[in-house]
Amino acid sequence: MTLTRRTLLTFAAATPALALLGQTSMAATPSIYANDGIAVDGTDVVGYFTQSEPVAGNADITHDWMGVTWRFSSEENRATFAAAPEKYAPQYGGYCAWAVSEGYTASTVPHAWKIVDGKLYLNYSRRIQRKWERDIPARIAAANANWPTILQA
Repeated sequence: MTLTRRTLLTFAAATPALALLGQTSMAATPSIYANDGIAVDGTDVVGYFTQSEPVAGNADITHDWMGVTWRFSSEENRATFAAAPEKYAPQYGGYCAWAVSEGYTASTVPHAWKIVDGKLYLNYSRRIQRKWERDIPARIAAANANWPTILQA
C-alpha cells in the first residue's frame, strides 16, 4: 500500500471521530439500574422489608439517591430509606443478581425478589430467580466477586 498525501489527510481527519466513537462504546454501565431515572420500576424498596412484598411507590413521594429517583408508598418509608439507603437499596445496584453472578448486568422486575441475610436481591424474572435460588450462597459469592468491576465492561 502506498501512502499518499490524500490517504494521510483522510486518516488525520477521521482520527478524532474514531476516538470519540471509542469513548462512546466504552461508556461504563450506570451503578444503579433505573428506567427513565426511576429505580426498581417505582417500587417502594422499604416495602419489601416491612410488608414482605413489592409495594408500588407514589410519584409524589420520592428521594433522589445515587443519581436516580426512588419512589415510596409513604412519607415514613421515604424517611426510613433516606436515613439508611444502603440498608434498603437492592444489591448490585438493582441489576439482576443471577446476571451479576454470571459476569454481566441485566434488568430486573420488582416481583422477582428475595431478602437474604437482610439484603434485597432482584432478578430478571421469576424463572431466573428460581435458577438463582438453587445455590444462593454460591451465586452471591460469585456476584460479590464480579461487582462492581462488571460496570466497567
